Amino acid sequence: MPLKVKMPSGLLVLAALLVTLGVARGGHEMPVYPSYYPHEIAIETMPPERGAELLRDAKIQAYLGAEPRLPGAVPASIRAVESLGSFVIVRINPGLLAQDERSACAVVEAIVRDMAGKDGFVFHPYPVTPLHGDYLYHVDRAEAEKTRLLGAPAALPPRNLMVRTGGMLAGLVRPEWRAQGPDWDAAIEEIGAAELVAASRISVNGWLGPAWVKTGWFHAERILADTTDDAEARHRTQAMAQRLETGDYRDTVERVNLERELVATLTGGCRKRVAGYTVKRHYFSAEFTNGIENIGFDSIEGLNSPIFIRTVKLKDFPWNGWLRLGIDALPDAAWNPIAGFNDGFGRLLWSAIGDPALFSAPYDSSWMLNRIADVQSSSGR
Repeated sequence: MPLKVKMPSGLLVLAALLVTLGVARGGHEMPVYPSYYPHEIAIETMPPERGAELLRDAKIQAYLGAEPRLPGAVPASIRAVESLGSFVIVRINPGLLAQDERSACAVVEAIVRDMAGKDGFVFHPYPVTPLHGDYLYHVDRAEAEKTRLLGAPAALPPRNLMVRTGGMLAGLVRPEWRAQGPDWDAAIEEIGAAELVAASRISVNGWLGPAWVKTGWFHAERILADTTDDAEARHRTQAMAQRLETGDYRDTVERVNLERELVATLTGGCRKRVAGYTVKRHYFSAEFTNGIENIGFDSIEGLNSPIFIRTVKLKDFPWNGWLRLGIDALPDAAWNPIAGFNDGFGRLLWSAIGDPALFSAPYDSSWMLNRIADVQSSSGR
């Protein structure tokens, strides 16, 4: 299976990769492959505008970059999958160290409460989202926090409040609150969910990362672990995270309680708060006959995931063919399975050429076997 990687400069790299499903003899390919794996996967870096144009013309099957703006009505042949885009956080200016915790809470909660109901994000003031596989363990606390913020009597916001923001998030802040200069009290920022744990996704012993890489508690720890100045609280969160990572618990009940306690401790301060999240959309072509079908995708990474490459079926060929993908991210990581492939381009490339023993379950925080199945034998046969 050749893999083409095309850069904007026109450089074309061709890597001949043999699929380890069998050996073709006598100069002929196998007539049927036990997967919908393409003969060739071409990955080209392009801006969203170019991706939208090629999708409309069915010249690429999917665009895995920033959401392209499709002029007019979206054609019926173009579909989208949704996944977790980024966490929207509100954080206190670290330069205001003299501000006490109560004042910090008043500022942050006033901003978060005012963001509810505004377009551009999903209001969800809790770090574990419905797109995380372990959300059911936290749903009661997530709903309770939302109710607390929305049900509390409206308090007067601090006078002369200055909030730093920009880009797509600017609409989440009242115009009179927007900081116009270098001085600011709080900032509204985005943290990409996939990028948050990219450095943790390394390929070792058949794994694509640690077992907890897609869990909500792990994302919460990565976002909020640096928010407290209390040495005792910081030590407690580190100890709980270490227990979860080393399996230091008796059973599932103790593990779930430990996860809930960790998230509760992380969200106890006000220096940084999660206000909600954005939804990421990856578009693909379902046009007949140049489109694709049988789409599998990941709840965190969307189409930029191993499950997409291993399930996507090209309509113009029943078993193989040529898959053409666009992405907006230039490669900027080391191209090796240990220290690299952790940028957007690299993750897509490794999904195509890597062959791990396990990969992330698409809509859960657990793992799936690759190429083999855990089948229970029947003693009666």
